Amino acid sequence: MTQYQIEPIGYIQSPYKQKFAIPRQPRLIPQAQAKLIFAPNFNREEFVRGLDEFSHVWLLFRFHETADKGWSPLVRPPRLGGNEKKGVFATRATFRPNAIGMSAVKLEGIEYKNGQLVLLLSGIDLLDGTPIVDIKPYLPYSDSLPDAQGGFADDRPETELNVEFSQQALAFCQHQHDFPELQGFITSVLKQDPRPAYKKSKQGMQQYGMSLHCFNIKWEIESNLNTVIEISKQSDS
Repeated sequence: MTQYQIEPIGYIQSPYKQKFAIPRQPRLIPQAQAKLIFAPNFNREEFVRGLDEFSHVWLLFRFHETADKGWSPLVRPPRLGGNEKKGVFATRATFRPNAIGMSAVKLEGIEYKNGQLVLLLSGIDLLDGTPIVDIKPYLPYSDSLPDAQGGFADDRPETELNVEFSQQALAFCQHQHDFPELQGFITSVLKQDPRPAYKKSKQGMQQYGMSLHCFNIKWEIESNLNTVIEISKQSDS
């Protein structure tokens, strides 16, 4: 069979520094802002001329963190609690034959400063460092299909979780002037319930940690309440 080599056109700078806590789909967390930094071979304004006329774009990307782990014809979608298998082509799972993903995200702007071309994006669901292999404008008349059926994922995922902040965590957020939406961002992430599917049926207190932007966030969950207990800035080392 013919094989193809794909050259990344750029890379994502994302607040999600680890796979844990990334939302299952794009645009679920509007506060998730990111940048697409164009690679040298594509770092010219000609490539995006006219793109600013569109409000959203499709990103085709590579699941770079899991690509070397192989693929499977059957996967366990988190939406089904991880208890039922579906064909990989009936899901958006990462363990795909070519490890290709796609996301429709909001285009906030285009920058060309100091010789570097950048797309400003929001509603992102991509890991920091994700290689982008193509960009296409989102076309509402063609890409939006109101009568389409979504199978086992027909409805937007919602949880009944509440989120509270300890005094330390709240004070920390209030002093992060470079990240004015930090508290809302963390709240939106936790309301999506990033826990593994098998953990969601566990009883009692559970504690977790995650990295967002340059921060370490620790929280605990019991019943329907998420409590952010501590936030700290990551060391530069």
